[in-house]
Amino acid sequence: MTPPPALLIALLLAGGSDELVLNRFNDPFEAVSADIADCPEPRGPRITAAEARVQAHHRAERGTTCWLKGECSEPNAFRYDAAIAGALRAKLNGTAALHPSSLWLTVQGRVVYLEGCVGHAEQATELEARARGLPEVQQALALVRVGQGGVVPYRRMN
Repeated sequence: MTPPPALLIALLLAGGSDELVLNRFNDPFEAVSADIADCPEPRGPRITAAEARVQAHHRAERGTTCWLKGECSEPNAFRYDAAIAGALRAKLNGTAALHPSSLWLTVQGRVVYLEGCVGHAEQATELEARARGLPEVQQALALVRVGQGGVVPYRRMN
């Protein structure tokens, strides 16, 4: 038997220091390429306990309206995330648009984030389009730096 979502959220929020940065909601987060050496790792879904408390209510309700209308098979948008991550990983595997790049994939509530660095600006558009092509994806965002050096458009791990 799976514990109720509210209990899981309470347990996640109860432990740990407010300053410790963790993937508190276990969102899919993984590196999908590593071609560009100086590309900083994004913070991704890793947040503090205080940030998790702010997000908890929104996360519990996201997707409920869609489900109540009978338009979605799951009562919460975050239940789709693991399957979306797996499907996108398979879709990107061997794709020319993925190289050269150093990218991390995060999926949160049917929204795909591709963060990192790409060799060419067109890659970002192509990768977003591939992610949006998956049936359960609501939105896809490529937050990338083009080339080496310079500022990245995402929160970094350190």
